[in-house]
Amino acid sequence: MATIYIDNQPYVVKDGQNLLRACLSLGFNLPYFCWHPAMNSVGACRQCAVKQFKDEKDTKGRIVMACMTLAADGTRISIDDPEVRRFRAGVIEFLMVNHPHDCPVCDEGGECHLQDMTVMTGHNYRRFRFRKRTHRNQELGPLVNHEMNRCIACYRCLRFYRDYAGGRDFDVFQWHNYVYFGRQSDGVLENEFSGNLVEVCPTGVFTDKTLKGHYTRKWDLQTAPSICVHCGLGCNTIPGERYGILRRIRNRYHREVNGYFLCDRGRYGYEFVNSPRRIRQPIFRSERSGAAQPVEKQAALEQAAKILGSGERVIGIGSSRASLEANFALRTLVGADRFYRGLAEAECRLLDTAIALLRDGPAPAASMSDAAQSDAVLVLGEDLTNTAPMLAYSVRQSTLQREIGLTKRLHVSWWDDAAIRQALQERRGPLYIATPAATKLDDVATEVYRAAPDDLVRFAQALAHALGAEIPPVSALPRKLAALADVVAEALYLARRPVVVCGTSSGSESLLRAAGNVAWALSAAEHRGQLCLVLPDCNSFGLGLLGGGSLADACRAIQEGKAETVVVLENDLSRHADQAALKLLDEVRHLVALDYLEHATTAAAELVFPAATFAEANGTLVNNEGRAQRSYQVFVPQGKTQASWRWLQEMMVAVGRQAEASWRSFDEITAALAEALPIFAAVKDIAPPEGFRMAGQRVPRQPHRYSGRTAMHAQADVHEPTPLADPDSPLSFSMEGSQRQPPPPLVPRFWAPGWNSMQAITRFQEEVNGPLRGGDSGRRLIEPQPDAAIRYFSDLPAEFEPRPDEWLLVPVDHIFGSEELSALSPGIAQLTPAPYLALSASDAAGANIQEGEKVVLAMDGLHQALPVRFLPSLPRGVAGLPVGLPGMMHVTLPGWAKLSKVTAS
Repeated sequence: MATIYIDNQPYVVKDGQNLLRACLSLGFNLPYFCWHPAMNSVGACRQCAVKQFKDEKDTKGRIVMACMTLAADGTRISIDDPEVRRFRAGVIEFLMVNHPHDCPVCDEGGECHLQDMTVMTGHNYRRFRFRKRTHRNQELGPLVNHEMNRCIACYRCLRFYRDYAGGRDFDVFQWHNYVYFGRQSDGVLENEFSGNLVEVCPTGVFTDKTLKGHYTRKWDLQTAPSICVHCGLGCNTIPGERYGILRRIRNRYHREVNGYFLCDRGRYGYEFVNSPRRIRQPIFRSERSGAAQPVEKQAALEQAAKILGSGERVIGIGSSRASLEANFALRTLVGADRFYRGLAEAECRLLDTAIALLRDGPAPAASMSDAAQSDAVLVLGEDLTNTAPMLAYSVRQSTLQREIGLTKRLHVSWWDDAAIRQALQERRGPLYIATPAATKLDDVATEVYRAAPDDLVRFAQALAHALGAEIPPVSALPRKLAALADVVAEALYLARRPVVVCGTSSGSESLLRAAGNVAWALSAAEHRGQLCLVLPDCNSFGLGLLGGGSLADACRAIQEGKAETVVVLENDLSRHADQAALKLLDEVRHLVALDYLEHATTAAAELVFPAATFAEANGTLVNNEGRAQRSYQVFVPQGKTQASWRWLQEMMVAVGRQAEASWRSFDEITAALAEALPIFAAVKDIAPPEGFRMAGQRVPRQPHRYSGRTAMHAQADVHEPTPLADPDSPLSFSMEGSQRQPPPPLVPRFWAPGWNSMQAITRFQEEVNGPLRGGDSGRRLIEPQPDAAIRYFSDLPAEFEPRPDEWLLVPVDHIFGSEELSALSPGIAQLTPAPYLALSASDAAGANIQEGEKVVLAMDGLHQALPVRFLPSLPRGVAGLPVGLPGMMHVTLPGWAKLSKVTAS
C-alpha cells in the first residue's frame, strides 16, 4: 500500500496504480476523456491534469497528467489548485471549439460524459467566434449512428475497436484539426462488439440507431437490473422502457461476468419484446387445426382445468430459455417423473456431460474474468465469436496477459496502455484453437488446428496424455500433430492460470470429455487448470440441474399411452425435435402452450397462454459457470400477459391443487424451489427479498428526473395514476423511493451527482475495476471437487475418414441469426445471412460445384436446396451447415449427408 496526499490530506491506496485511478477510487471528482477503466491510460486528452509537489515545502509544483503519473508512496498532488483548475477549463474550451451547439437534440443528451466534464471544470462560455470545422457522417449499418462533428478526438473508439475488440474496418484518418474516426468508406461495421462504441464514446459521435427509431430521453426510461437472454454467458444488462415499449439495452457492470461491455447480439437483440408476433391474450382453438379465438383469462383457466383434469396423463416440456421458477412451476404441475427438458436426446446428453464435468471433477469453472486474466488458453471445437461472443472478447484480452508480465523488466507500468502495446508490437501469449473451421480469434492465436470433430477429440486426448494424464497414448497420430500436442501441453503446463474452453455447439460428447481430461490433468498439477464450457441458452445450466427426460423420452411416453396432454413452456419444439417427434406431438389429444411469441408450437396448440418476456417478469437464470443470477421485471406488460409461473400456479388452483401451489409471490416460489431441490438452496439468497427497504423505501425503477407521469395517461385520466404495486421485488414502478445506492443485485442504473453517463460506474465500485459495493451479484451453485479421485475418460473415436459421395455436416453458428429471439429484432435481421451450405473450394471442385450454385442437401429423410458458399478452412470431406437461421431445416449435427445438384426444370 502507498500513502498519497491530495490537497494536503493523506490517503492510503494500492501500490502500482496511477493517480487518476486512485483519485476516482477514493471518490474525487477529477475529469477525464481518453482514459477508460477497461482500457487504461494513453494520455491523449490532457483533461485529468493535477498539480504535483516535490514535498510539503514545495508551493509552486508542476502540472502533470493524473492518468500517466504513478501514485507512489509520498506523492503530493492538488486537484483544486487554481492554476490546475484553469488549465483543465482551458482544455475543455479548446475541445469545445468545433463541437456543435446541439445538446438539446443530441441523442447523447442527458447522459453525456462531455456535458458532465464541462460542468465539472466550470467552463460555461464559448469565446470562439469563427467557422467550425465540419465532417460528413458515415452510414455504419443498422446498429450504430455516426455524427462525426461531435468528436473531441479522445481516441477511445479507435482503441476499443482495434486494440481490444480486434476490428480492422475502423480507423483514424487525416490529422490535426481534421482527424476523422470511421471506416474507409460507408458500410456496416464488421466487428461483433461495435455497439460498445455507443458507451465508450464520451460524446454523441456514436449513438444507438435502434433507440433512434423509438427515441426517448434517458431520464424518461424506466429501468431494472436484468440478465441477457441471447446465450448462456449471463451478461448483466439494464433494459430501458417507456410507454410499454422496450427502448434499449445498456451494459450493467459485473466484475466476474461481462465487465464493462456487451456483444451486439446482447445489446440489440431486445426488440423481440416489441415484436408483432407477441402473444398478448389467451388463445383457444375448439379444434387443433381450427381458427384461433382470443378468450378471457378466466375462460382460459377454466378450459385448462378441463384439459388437465386429474393430471395423471399430463406431461410437461420445459425450456432452456425459461427461468428456474417457470420450469419448477411446470415440474410441480405435472410431477417430477413427467417433466421433460424440451431438448433433443443428443442435446440432453451434451448438457448432462458438461454439468458433470464441472460438478464432479477437480477443475473449477472459469468465469469470463478468469478467461481474460488467463495466461494460456486452449479452445476446443467452439467458434466463440458466434456461440459466446463476450467469452471470445475475454479470450482475446488473455493473449496479452503473459506478455504484459514481460514489460516489467522495461519498467513500464501495467496501466500505460500505449507503452505496453508499443513494446509488445504483435507479440501475443499462448492461445491455441482447434476447430473444424476458421474463427475470428485466429488472428491472435499462437497455433490453429482444423479437423473433423473426431480428429479434434484425438488431438485433445493426445494433449491430455502429454500432460501426464492416466490415459493411454493416441495411436497412429501424425507426427506433426503429435508435436503440436506436445507444444500446447507444455504451454498450458507452464502457465499460472491456464483455461480450457469447450462447449456443446460441436455436438460431440467425446470432445467435451477430452476437454475435461485436459483441464483435470492441469488441475492435478498444483490445481491450476480451469474449465470454461459454453452452453447454448440463457438457462441451459439451470434446466440441466432441474433434471428430466429428453423430447425422445416424452415421445415414448406418448407412444406408450402414458400421456394424452402435453404442456409446453416457452419452447418452439421445431428447433429441437425431429420430424417424427413433431408429428407425434401433433397427434396428442391436448397441447397447451405458454409463450410470448407465435411459432410452430403455439400454432398447433389447443390453448395458448401469453407469457411474459425477461423484461416483463422476474426470474432466476443460471449461466455457463453455474452462477445463479436474478433478472427483474422492467415494466408491466400489455394485455393479459403475465409470468409463466403465475399462469401455471393459477392452473393448479383451477384444478383444485391449491396446497401444492401455495406460492403467491416470487419469493415464495423461489423458497419452494430451494426446499424441493437442495441444489438450488442458494437461489433464495442471491438478491434481497421483496420486503427489503432502504430507509423504509423501495428502490425506484424510474430516475428522479422522470417526466410526463400525468401526460402519459392523459387520454384516460388527467390525474396522475397511483403507481402500480410490485409484490415480487423491492423495486417500485415509480420515481419515488430511496436515492441511496442499493445492493448490487438491485442497481437499476448507474448515476451519481455530477456523473450522468455510464462513467458513473466508478461511484458504485469498491475501487476502479473492483466489485460493486456490496460484492458481486449472483452465486455459484456448484463447486469443483479438488480432492476427488480423477477418473479420466478413455473413449477414443477412430480417425476421421471422408466418404465418397457423402459429407460430414458440422454446425456453423452465426452471432446474428442462429439465436431465435434476437433474430426477430429488425437491426439483427438485416445482418442475418440467408441459409447456405459451406464447402471447401477443393471439395466443391471435386464435385464440380461452383460457388453460389444451388445443391440439394439430403439428411435424415429431409431435403433442402441451398446455395453453396466456399469456406476454405473446412477439412476434406466436411461441410458446414448454419444452425438456427430462419428458413433452415432442423437436423441433428454432426451427421452424414448427401448432396446433389439442382437440375433445371
